[in-house]
Amino acid sequence: MSAAAAPSSAGSRGPVGAFLRLFARNRLAAFGGIVLGLVLLLVLLAPVLPLADPYAQDKPNKFLLPFSAGHLLGTDHLGRDILSRLVWGTQTSLAVGVAAALISATIGSAIGIVAGFYGGRTDNLMMRAIDMLMAFPYILLALAIVAALGPGLVNALIAVAVVNIPFFARNIRGVTVGLAHREFVDAARLAGQSNLRIILTEILPNVLPVIVIAMSTTIGWMILETAGLSFLGLGAQPPAPDLGGMLGQGRNALITDPHAAAIPGLMIFIIVMSVNLIGDGVRDALDPRLRAGALMRPMARTQIDRRGEAPPAPAEPALLDLQELRTEFRLGARVLKALSGVTLSVKPGECLGIVGESGSGKSVAALSVMGLVASPPGVITGGAVRYEGEDLLGAPYERLRGLRGNRVAYIFQDPLATLHPLHRVGDQIVEAIRVHRRVPEAEARARALELLRAVRIPNAERRMGDYPHQLSGGMRQRVGIAMALVNDPDLIIADEPTTALDVTVQAQILALLADLRRERGVAILFITHDFGVVGQFCDRIAVMYAGRIVEEGPTAEVLGAPAHPYTRRLIACVPELGAGRRELAAIPGLPPAVDDLPDGCAFAPRCARATPECRRGEIALAPVTATRRLRCLHPEVELTREEQR
Repeated sequence: MSAAAAPSSAGSRGPVGAFLRLFARNRLAAFGGIVLGLVLLLVLLAPVLPLADPYAQDKPNKFLLPFSAGHLLGTDHLGRDILSRLVWGTQTSLAVGVAAALISATIGSAIGIVAGFYGGRTDNLMMRAIDMLMAFPYILLALAIVAALGPGLVNALIAVAVVNIPFFARNIRGVTVGLAHREFVDAARLAGQSNLRIILTEILPNVLPVIVIAMSTTIGWMILETAGLSFLGLGAQPPAPDLGGMLGQGRNALITDPHAAAIPGLMIFIIVMSVNLIGDGVRDALDPRLRAGALMRPMARTQIDRRGEAPPAPAEPALLDLQELRTEFRLGARVLKALSGVTLSVKPGECLGIVGESGSGKSVAALSVMGLVASPPGVITGGAVRYEGEDLLGAPYERLRGLRGNRVAYIFQDPLATLHPLHRVGDQIVEAIRVHRRVPEAEARARALELLRAVRIPNAERRMGDYPHQLSGGMRQRVGIAMALVNDPDLIIADEPTTALDVTVQAQILALLADLRRERGVAILFITHDFGVVGQFCDRIAVMYAGRIVEEGPTAEVLGAPAHPYTRRLIACVPELGAGRRELAAIPGLPPAVDDLPDGCAFAPRCARATPECRRGEIALAPVTATRRLRCLHPEVELTREEQR
């Protein structure tokens, strides 16, 4: 019995440990937790601390200054010890604030769940009652409730709880509406479960994190509201110690003896700020959208933590050279090696295609060029990125900013996500011009209109005034291409620009890029999954797997005679028109986790040609002909001496 219970208890500690680690990553939240922990420790130890009687009056010694003999924080207008009253008053204020939060969260969440789950007339009646409560300013409503019930700490607690019920009801109702018609709820209904059971077992567990987040972010305000009522004489009644009451009693001597009011006011500030910071940390740790990423705003450029010296510059620099580029994502104790030594080059006017499975590092390589990998958690740990021979990893940020969107431009996969939804597309193109060039707005607008026509957008004058959501996917992608061309770049990095488009629009976009490349001499780094696009559009191909280049060479040679087993299997997965009943054989297994890459060849666990030596040591990306490079000990094809020459 004990043996069976051990794993269970260990598993129960796992989520708590993960929560604490995520919470601690928010340094402000951790600081707030430490401060509030010290306050709670002081409050809990109040009965055993050598404190004076908080009710004992000594009027001859009123308003003693802090650090007076026997009174560390001085005395108030009745000669009572401020430190003692502060500790016991903090205990009262914290208890009332937490109790009010629990009451309002319980009642408000119950209303929100029931209204959102049942909908219809039930929803209308409940939410209209909530709207009536929200029609009153919350502080006036709290004053009216206390006036009706009479002054007192319990009545103040009730008033604060009532005025915060609408906040929980509306938030939880919104979440419940989105859950009430989900498939798992329909399945529970089909299984014959009652509405009460569905609410308790299906709805409540899904909204509980939202309730906890809402509570953690509102406790501080409830403490402040309770203190405000006590400050007005409607909360705790004299002589009971309470932070708001102490502040109210000390305000009469604010000029002559400010410490009597400043000390409880400072404690209120410390408690409220600490609770709010903790609430932010709880929200970040429980919100699944924030768990996987950093909890801080990304820096303007990717963090550089280069280990060792930069590789020497190539003898014949290209327009863009990536040399042994290494990029990691540091998520706590986990280190995800997204790029493990990527080396490639793009010459002026050339189109290099990068292909590979999702997660192979294609997009990270493209973003690393201009330092656009979100940092934290992204860190470039090695190698070099050279543009026209200049190492950009060691360049100042202003130099990098001057190249972005100017000499090096990006076309992203989803223009709806990259175009600003609140600005017209014409204004966004004008902004892209004027960021790098000091030109009059009229001239910038004329240039923007010219580019929209160049990318074949019909009725370009009217489209200048449209918002992104008013354009189709193909039109938005054309706007993205126009924005990439505004400053006549030397290099365009296109990250799967045609993946989400239908075949006709895809063909139009590829033809447009080909024309622009031919007319303007632009080099293109083209990232895609589509070998058909690569064969039609690219001069050379680089195949990526697990953060490494495994094969590189001219497009016709790689597609005609793929040498790496991964390249061959990847091409075999592509259907061919008119190929009849040719079997499409998927690659067995899954790509390796980049936080636990195997030794040797990363593709070895999925490769039929792998031998024990493939799993030992680093396998270099070595030239096998004058134009091809390969990272493999047992290639699919043996190159002839004529090919090697």
